[in-house]
Amino acid sequence: MTMVLAVVLFAIAFDWVNGQSDSNVSGFPCHALSRENYTCEHCVQQHPTCAWCTMPGYDDNNRHSRCDTLERLKNNGCFDDLIENPRTAYSIVRDEPLSNAGETEEESEAVQLQPQEIMITMRPKDVLSFDVTFRQAVDYPVDLYYLMDLSFSMADDKQKLTELGDLLSERMRKITRNFRLGFGSFVDKKVMPFVDARPDKANRPCDTCVQPYGFKNHMRLTKDTRRFAREVNESAVSGNLDAPEGGFDAIVQALTCTDEIGWREKSRKMIVFSTDAGFHYAGDGRLGGLVVPNDGSCHLDKSGYYSMSTEFDYPSISQIHQKIRETQANMIFAVTEEQLSLYQRLRSALPEISASVGKLANDSSNVVELVQEQYDKISQKIVMVDNVNASQGIQISYATACKGKIVNRTNVCSGIKVGDTVTFNISLEVTRCTEQREFLIKIGPSGLSDVLIIRLNVLCDCSCTSKPLDSITRKAKYCNGNGDLVCGVCQCYNNRVGRRCECEAPGMSTVALDMMCRKNNDSRAPICEGRGDCDCGRCVCFKRENINEVYSGQFCECDNFNCPRHKKKLCAGHGDCVCQQCKCHPGWVGRACECPVSQDSCIATNGKICNGRGVCECGVCKCFTDPEGIRYSGPTCEICPTCPTKCVEYKPCVMCQQFQTGPYNESMCAQCPFTVIPVDELPETNRSGVKCQFVDQADDCTFYFLYELDPDTDNVTVWVRKEKDCPPPVPVLAIVLGVIAGIVLIGLILLLIWKLLTMIHDRREYARFEKERLMAKWDTGENPIFHPATTTFRNPAYGGNRL
Repeated sequence: MTMVLAVVLFAIAFDWVNGQSDSNVSGFPCHALSRENYTCEHCVQQHPTCAWCTMPGYDDNNRHSRCDTLERLKNNGCFDDLIENPRTAYSIVRDEPLSNAGETEEESEAVQLQPQEIMITMRPKDVLSFDVTFRQAVDYPVDLYYLMDLSFSMADDKQKLTELGDLLSERMRKITRNFRLGFGSFVDKKVMPFVDARPDKANRPCDTCVQPYGFKNHMRLTKDTRRFAREVNESAVSGNLDAPEGGFDAIVQALTCTDEIGWREKSRKMIVFSTDAGFHYAGDGRLGGLVVPNDGSCHLDKSGYYSMSTEFDYPSISQIHQKIRETQANMIFAVTEEQLSLYQRLRSALPEISASVGKLANDSSNVVELVQEQYDKISQKIVMVDNVNASQGIQISYATACKGKIVNRTNVCSGIKVGDTVTFNISLEVTRCTEQREFLIKIGPSGLSDVLIIRLNVLCDCSCTSKPLDSITRKAKYCNGNGDLVCGVCQCYNNRVGRRCECEAPGMSTVALDMMCRKNNDSRAPICEGRGDCDCGRCVCFKRENINEVYSGQFCECDNFNCPRHKKKLCAGHGDCVCQQCKCHPGWVGRACECPVSQDSCIATNGKICNGRGVCECGVCKCFTDPEGIRYSGPTCEICPTCPTKCVEYKPCVMCQQFQTGPYNESMCAQCPFTVIPVDELPETNRSGVKCQFVDQADDCTFYFLYELDPDTDNVTVWVRKEKDCPPPVPVLAIVLGVIAGIVLIGLILLLIWKLLTMIHDRREYARFEKERLMAKWDTGENPIFHPATTTFRNPAYGGNRL
């Protein structure tokens, strides 16, 4: 068992270079490197626990893998300063506490996300978790830009918005005192077939209309909310031919023209998109000859008009999504009932952004309630988003309990009010290495400008690779002068191959030479079965400490010490071990040469093999069980513990012949088939003799006899012991007298106990009486009917003894 365990451990130790089986790879991920990828870079990318030993000669003779855990490398003799082991590190660069605007310093901005910036250096396939806390600040700045469709069908809506402008401003100021309002409008591109291009219609589609335009910024964001109603009132409607409008052009310009619109960097940016029609999108512009894709840039002239409306195609939905994400804007689509389903489908096509769709009355009379309702929906829902994509080899996951106690894997929290604090646990994993090593990751709540900046540096490379070559590593002696020593591994010149560039094999590679040392040309097979070195395509087997133990074979697949053992002896000491199989000496057989050919050890005393009750296998009897269920045992199947005996049958004859007792009379005794042989002590029983014992009812004594049957003649011989074993006589008188004495003694003891208890009780009562008598107090009373014999009277006029 010890030898088998040693072989297993030995095989595991060499799996690093052998393309080992999947079961070993799962247990030792650092050993899973193929020979083609046996480099420091591939090692550190293999698993976060893998490190690389750059010490020359460390992997000579396939002793150890250079790619292993740090602990195993040290235990195997690699020095600390020669180990490449990049470590994942995390540090906070900026960590300002959560605060409201002006809370820490005068005119300071609100801080809703903590921390604000961290720096991470990270190993591939490693996972790092950290917490990010969000708290919605009081009076957080809100920039609301009202983007309105001013086609002719929206004339009544424009009038209603003029009337409700002040109410809208007042309602928003109840939400936050730091509020700004802006206004813009759109119609459509001024080209056929979107508008009527006839001269008289192009400039004036209707009596009260102005000429069509793509987008116009009427009022940049300002605190002067009274001006809003004035600008809306002064804006004129226009007209177009088809039902869809050019709202996408307006959204892109409103989002990208930061300075012209007046967006603040730290604010909740909101666009209320109000219309009663659908929208044109990328491709529709080709109908009017506009084949140039929308560039997604700002093109407002000094008058606030979109100057490239007739040059570019409409934006695509993906461009709209991209711009909303870049600016962290919040979209409120306020549309009439007829367009509700269309814009709800548009909302579903814009994932991970803060947007909602609300039903607008035909005359926009509910616009104030709609804006407040949609604002509440947006502001009470926190969606954490990031700018990571799958091509970067980075994966981010979120978990939070929101305001409860149960943590769920989600990036969304609903029902968040001003002042509520929510903590998100973020797990960052680098799944693989790409050409890019440094990343700028932004994580934050959708629709807000607050972001956590993560400066990530992925550790895919080893420092030893970038070290300049010197006189030792260039044309290194370790590489036989035929290659450079880089990270402890030889990089061979020209046609040289091998771990030390020791082989000259044009057109070959070290991998191809290694394949010649693998059994059955199997890439998963160990090189030289893990028992030797591959020397230019030929196995050179290892030497063992015990010179009598030898590896052999083309692939070192054979040895002379791993054969089966019997009683701790190789091949039971009766054979030779040849390539893990026993070659038995004459007279011995079996897998471990443990079985003699001779059957002498199976012969019973009657000369039969296994007493005729079994078979001789490997020099040992295997006994049968006969049809009656009787089983034989013993070295030669001569013992039968379950066989019925003749003790009861022979008992009467023994009793009458030896002791003249029992049920047989003289004539019956004379017919017994044997004559007993009286002896002082019964002889030692052999394998066929049966010893019997019984109790003679006449005197309750036990007698013993032994009989033996001759299996060839069926004659019986009976030995009986002359003397019986009788129990000693029972002392009846002593027992009776003892019982009587015991009864009397117990009675006397009980009587004495009663007398003692009585005396103790009397003494206690007498003591109590004496105590009460001494404490008694007698009153001196008089008879109430007693009258004394004399009575004294005093004369009040008598003056005493005065004379």
